[in-house]
Order: sequence, then structure tokens, then C-alpha cells
Amino acid sequence: MRSKVTVVGAGNVGATTAQRIFDKGYADVVLVDIVEGLPQGKALDMLEAGPVTGTDATVVGTNGYDETENSDIVVVTSGIARKPGMSRDDLLLTNMKIVSSVVKEVAAMSPNCVLLPVTNPLDAMAQKSHEVSGFPKNRVVGMAGILDTARFRTFLAQELNVSVNSVEAYVLGGHGDTMVPIVGSTTVGGTPVAKLIAKDRLEEIVQRTRDGGAEIVNYLKTGSAYYAPSAAIARMVESILLDRKEILPCTTLLEGEYGINNLFVGVPVKLGAGGVEEVIEFDLNDDELAALRKSA
Repeated sequence: MRSKVTVVGAGNVGATTAQRIFDKGYADVVLVDIVEGLPQGKALDMLEAGPVTGTDATVVGTNGYDETENSDIVVVTSGIARKPGMSRDDLLLTNMKIVSSVVKEVAAMSPNCVLLPVTNPLDAMAQKSHEVSGFPKNRVVGMAGILDTARFRTFLAQELNVSVNSVEAYVLGGHGDTMVPIVGSTTVGGTPVAKLIAKDRLEEIVQRTRDGGAEIVNYLKTGSAYYAPSAAIARMVESILLDRKEILPCTTLLEGEYGINNLFVGVPVKLGAGGVEEVIEFDLNDDELAALRKSA
């Protein structure tokens, strides 16, 4: 029997996430949205790709929550997206109400699921999801660090004209202007990045990483990123459902780790069948640790 994943929100991020999961074939997908016809139409379109991709999983669209019952994972992408000039925090009040309503519904239908909040501002939405659901901390894990890290690795690979697979890096902290790319432990082919890129240029790349979401928003004008975010979500879903136990930067509730208490912050975690199975404490230098605590 296949696993079941619900994606709430059939906008660009949600629909692309649903497609990525469906295409892999390891889970049946339920796509939920309040707009009548939107999730149904997108789900049917995806389903009809099955014979081409060789996928036998199912995907259904719905405007309610009955069909989400007993989901293994629920991804929450609902909310308004950023527009040029807006920060992630500008979305706070509107999206807080939306996410609270959604989490209440899905937690009732799937009391044993792992919740993956994605809506911005992510750290606050993860905190609210934990509060509203009443779930243990290991079953509420936000998507941010994988995306921010992917952007950092992309920019470094472009700068050095190497494969992204040769760049080992992590971005920790909040999903916003205070995120913390851990430059001290970043390597390219095993060589510390500080030996390959001048300090001033490295600082520019770090800043571009922090502005990565806004850069795309400014290009698009009417929306925000969704290809890379959906890829990051799908990576998390896969690690949980297939019990891969990958070490990935995700937003989780800290209780003393890194000297931070009772806050959702992006840190490396072991992600497996139990959700967040372990928080990994990197050996950060004093500046990095101070920046992480400030980011929280």
C-alpha cells in the first residue's frame, strides 16, 4: 500500500510539489484548495501524465478535507505570496489566520501525520502549526533551509564554474534577512571556500543568498519562486516516507540546542520516518553561533 501525502494549496508551490511527488510514484497525493475546480483540474492534468511517466500512483483534487483522512504527510502551502517590495514578514497576519484554519482541519483528519509548513513567514508559521495541531515537535518540520542552502550552493557553483554537487554547504537560522550561511564549513571539492573566493566576493554571494527569494519576486512581478521550493519540499517528503534519515537543514523546535529555547529555527536535522529524529549540532565558530542566535 502506497503512502498518502496531502498538499494544501493548489497555487504554484503546492501544485508543483504535488506533481513532483506524484511523478516519483511512491505516494498517492491529495491536492486541496478553496477555489472550486482548481485542485480538481490540476490533479486530473497530473493524473493523465501517469501513462507517459509510468506512474501508477493516484492524485485527486478537492475543496474539502474528507479525502485527506489518514495522510502520512501534510504539506501546507496555503497563503498569499510575496509581491515586489514586500518582506516575508509583511505576510504575517493574513497567512497566520489561513494556516491556523488549515492546520486545525488537517490535524483532525490525520492526527498521526507529519506536518510540513511552507507558508511564509515560515518560522512563525511552523510555531503556529505546532501550537494549533498539538503535535509533538518531531512531527512539525518547516521547509526553508534546504531552499536557502540550494541557492547558496548554486551561486557558489556558478562563481567557481563547478558542479553544484561539488559544493558542500549549509544555511541555518531563520528564513529571512538574518539567515546564516555557514561559510566556515563550506567546501568545494573538499577545499574550504574561503581559499577559493575572496572575502569581499564571498560576502556578496552570501547577501545574494539572503536576497534570493526577493530577486525572483522582482523578476516575476506577480508571484514568487516555486520550482526550487517545491523541489526542496519533495526532498523532505522523500526522506520521511522512505526513512532515508538524511541530514538536511530544516526548521524545527529547539529546546536548548545551540543555546536556543522554545523557538522554531533552521538547523541540520536527521529526517526519517519519525519526522525530525535528531537535531544535529554543528561545531560553529563564535560569530556563526552569535548570528544563529540573533536570527532566532
